[in-house]
Parts: sequence; structure tokens; C-alpha cells
Amino acid sequence: MRWSRSLIPTLKEDPADAEAISHKLMVRAGLVRQLAAGIYVYLPLGQRVMDKITAIIREEMNAIGGQEITMPVIQPAELWQASGRWQSIGDEMFRLKDRNQRDLCLGMTHEEVIAWIAAHEVHSYRDLPQLWYQIQTKERDEARPKSGLLRTREFVMKDSYSLDRDMAGLDVQYEAHRQAYCRIFDRCGLRYVVVESDPGMMGGAGSHEFMAPSPAGEDQVALCQACGYAANVELALSRPSLPGFPAWIREEVPTPDARTIAEVCALLKIEPALTIKSLVVVGKDGPALALVRGDQQLRERKLERLLGSFRPAHRDEVRETAGVEPGFVGPVGLTIRIIADESLRTGCYVVGANKPDAHLRGVVPGRDFQAEFADLHEARAGEGCGRCGAPLAVDRVIEVGNIFKLGTKYSTGLRAVYLDEQGQERPIVMGSYGIGPARIAAAAVEQNSDEHGIIWPESLAPFSVHLLVVNAKDPKMAGLAEQLYADLGGAGLDVLYDDRDLRPGVKFKDADLLGLPLRVTVGSRAVKEGVVEIRRRRTGQETAVPPGEVAQAVGSLLGRTA
Repeated sequence: MRWSRSLIPTLKEDPADAEAISHKLMVRAGLVRQLAAGIYVYLPLGQRVMDKITAIIREEMNAIGGQEITMPVIQPAELWQASGRWQSIGDEMFRLKDRNQRDLCLGMTHEEVIAWIAAHEVHSYRDLPQLWYQIQTKERDEARPKSGLLRTREFVMKDSYSLDRDMAGLDVQYEAHRQAYCRIFDRCGLRYVVVESDPGMMGGAGSHEFMAPSPAGEDQVALCQACGYAANVELALSRPSLPGFPAWIREEVPTPDARTIAEVCALLKIEPALTIKSLVVVGKDGPALALVRGDQQLRERKLERLLGSFRPAHRDEVRETAGVEPGFVGPVGLTIRIIADESLRTGCYVVGANKPDAHLRGVVPGRDFQAEFADLHEARAGEGCGRCGAPLAVDRVIEVGNIFKLGTKYSTGLRAVYLDEQGQERPIVMGSYGIGPARIAAAAVEQNSDEHGIIWPESLAPFSVHLLVVNAKDPKMAGLAEQLYADLGGAGLDVLYDDRDLRPGVKFKDADLLGLPLRVTVGSRAVKEGVVEIRRRRTGQETAVPPGEVAQAVGSLLGRTA
């Protein structure tokens, strides 16, 4: 492709609103443009990257028996009402009505449609297993779209769905997807980890996420180098170290106006690990009290697994439950459900006294109050691994894929059933598996860039070779560049030919910004010495070769036969 005839609008400066490296570089390199908040246009180079990613995904999905289909973006509300998600999903769903006032939505995902297809087309155990996938546009009304392609309102996703007779069949397809996803990310040149995760709004029996480490990531994962344990911090198990507990007797101590952990600790001259944080919440069964150590943070997803959906209690609800203002609430004497973090099984603590301006010192869980114990706290770097005890690391990551064991959540609601060998009706067991091609592209840029621009993995680069003529007006240089353009194309190589009549410095800067794997420069040495320079973008290593050997040398450097 000739640059002079192409749309590659590079920019010298970063976009004013960009924070993530991938956002800055993908805009500056002319890959994408923002149409509205969270809505992007893919320009020619950006589309070529997306095409390469989706080609890899298709190959690996087909290799495990996937059958490609295409489902509509616009969906009738009845399907989502049958699954229960019409009511449970909030403002992130785009909802609309047609001219007949029928409720519709723009699909965030397609579990309901898959279950509808299965209900109409799958009838017998002989029809199972099935594996269907699509690469389709999704719509999600993100509250805070940001970071370029990492958090958008419209995006392309590969979503696949397995249908099986039983959980054993689901386990087989789930593992096949796990392995296929690993191959996809390996081929895309990503560094990634596979972590246990929470199914969230998808529901089901279990899930894993594929995370690409990056400072731009909005998720965090806990990792153990010793045993390989990896989990999203929403679920990660850790063992906080125990503080030295004083030999306190139980007594009430005055704490006037000391409502926060920091204020209580400053007044009593103790460390936060010797206090218990008491949080009144309201679930479907009424108020409950969640307890975590004063130096820990409650992870809401963990508590949600025990209580279902819940919310923090309002100030008047706290007074009604504990008889005191927030800040002085404690577990002693309360008769509501109490759930305490595992780290509180032992020790002697300071807690709220359920009286104004007072706390209790010397409170021992199990002796002074009874509670259910569960893992509630957020794992932190340096805490012991929940499996082996070795120190955990916590990294920021970008979620690039996920897999879910849905079970019968959707097939039951939408009557997707089959007849087994005995003629008995059984619900189809489903799995759901997603990959975000745009997130793969953005993560690749986050992990592969420097101060000059992008450094594309060869498998994702919009072109493999950047052919650059230093002086487009010099007949000898231009003639040689034209011949190399023909030779490289004839060897089956993707070539971007920078034939623009611009200063060499501008063209070299653009080449570094675009970050194609190899740059072939036709300059003064080609005329004077009869050699052309080939430069690796990643390492900066340069090789000089005669023009007649360029195609072969480039093919060799790219691991191909020219």
C-alpha cells in the first residue's frame, strides 16, 4: 500500500484527553478516531490490525469445532425477561422501543439468543454437543468510557457458546476453550495470566479471566510465584499477618468524636490491625453486619456471594439496627446476622460499643460475639498466598478474555431442553466464552511500545514491512524503491510504501510511531554503495544488503521463505 494514496493521519501530539499509552499511540498513529464518548472509528491501519486478530481467533475457534454464526445486535425484551436479566441489569443496557412500542435492547451479549436458537433447533441428545460462535458488535452504556479502546460503549467481541448434555460435557468444552484462548494470546504476542474470577451478571458455576499485565489496566490480580495461584482481587484468598495482641481485659473506653478507624487509633495509640471495622448493610433478608480488620478493605463481591445483592445501610437504618450513629457500631450485643472475615477468628480487638462516643477494648470473637466466618477482605501485595502461604504480588491488568460455566441458568428460563436416551426432558448445559479483539490490540500496544511509538508483534502489525524512500524526487532512489516494492509484494509480504515527498526526519518519526516490525530504507547508501538498510523496530538492529537480496533477507528476518 502506498502511503501517498492512503488514509494514515498521524499526529505529532498526544490527544488532550488521553491517559493510557495505547489511547495516545493508536490515535497518533492514525489507527482510530473518536466519534463520541466510547465510540470509535477504525481507520484503515486499525482495521488491518483487527482483521489479523479476528483471523487468529477464527482459526483457533474452528480448530476446536466452532461453527460461526451471526446474531442480531437488536434483541426483543422478551428473551431477557425470560432469563431475568431485563430486571437485574441496570443502566448499562441500551433499551428502546420500536414504532409499535415493543421493548427492545441493544445486545451486550447473546446468551439469551443462543438459548432461543437451541430451544427451537436442538431436540435430542443426538444433537449435542454443539459449539457456536460469532464475531459481532456489542453495545454497553458504560458510565465512564475512557482509556481509548479499553473501555468503550460499542465494541466487537468474539463470543462463543457451548451446548452439552451434562456438566461433564461442559467441562470438556470449557477446557478446550481455555487451551484455545492460550494459543490465541500466544499467537498475538501478549503476556497474560489466567485467573479465577467471579461470574458476575453472567451467573453460573464458575469462570476464569485472561488478563494482560499493564499499568493501564482497571482490574487487579493477585499472583503467587511459588505455587502459581492467580485470582482477581475480587475473589483472591490471602492470609494477612497477625499483629501482636495486647493482654487486654474487656472494658469500655471513651472515644469522643472518634468515628473512623484512623481517629480511634490515634486516640487509643494502637495500630489499625487491632480494630474491627463494622459495616451495616441491607440485603434481601434485611440488615446484616460485615466485619473486617481495621487495616483491611471489604471486598463487596465476596460479601455478595453470601448475601446476594446488598447496599450500605442508610444512617437512619444504622440507628434502627444498632441504636447508635455510624462510627460507633460494633458486633457485641447485636442480634442481626454477623459475617466476619477469616482473619478475625483469633485475637483481641477494639470495636464500637453501640453507644455514642464509646468503644469496647479487649473484645474476643467467639467469646464476646458469635459470627459466621468467611473470606471478606481484599487481598494485598505481601500477604500470604491463600494456598501455600508465600507472599502474593498484586498487578494491574487488562481483561482480554473470559470463560464462564453457565450451566442451566439460561436454558431453564428459555426452555432450551432436549430428550435424553430414556426420553426424559433435560435442560441443555451451556458455557459462554468471550474475547475482545480491540482489547487485544490495545493491550499489545500497552506491552509493546517505547518513547517513539508502537512496536507491533509481527502477527498483529498492520503491515510487516515499512518501505521508506528518503528522497522521493531522486530518480535513482525512487526507481529502486519502486522495484523493491514490487519485489517484496511479489514475495507475498505486506508492505507499506512511504512514497511521500516529505523531509526524511518526518518519515522516520512516522515509521517509529507506526512500529511495523521491519523498516527498509532506500537512501544515499543505495545510490553510492549499492546497499539498502533493513532495521528491526524492536531492537534497532540494522543490516545492509544489496537490493537484489532484500526480499530474501526480509523474509528470513520475519521467519518466512521469500
